[in-house]
Amino acid sequence: MSFIIWIVVGGILGWLASLVMRTDAQQGLFLNVVVGIIGSLLGGWLLSPLFGAGTINADDFSLMSLLVSFLGAVVLLAIVNLIFRGRVR
Repeated sequence: MSFIIWIVVGGILGWLASLVMRTDAQQGLFLNVVVGIIGSLLGGWLLSPLFGAGTINADDFSLMSLLVSFLGAVVLLAIVNLIFRGRVR
């Protein structure tokens, strides 16, 4: 059951990150889930030591872990925009 919650929360975080980065029109539901989950992994690797919190991938559903996962998704979209478009939106 936690796998389904992981996908749903990853999709929501990916969708919110795509709204912040203004890439929502370019990606669908599947890419929102992928961005949310991979962004959470990236946030756990880069930002989790700074904030001292886990991520949604570590089954930690606190407010701080959601923030770290969200920021990781935003960083992932910024990196993708920088590589493919040459600028961050």
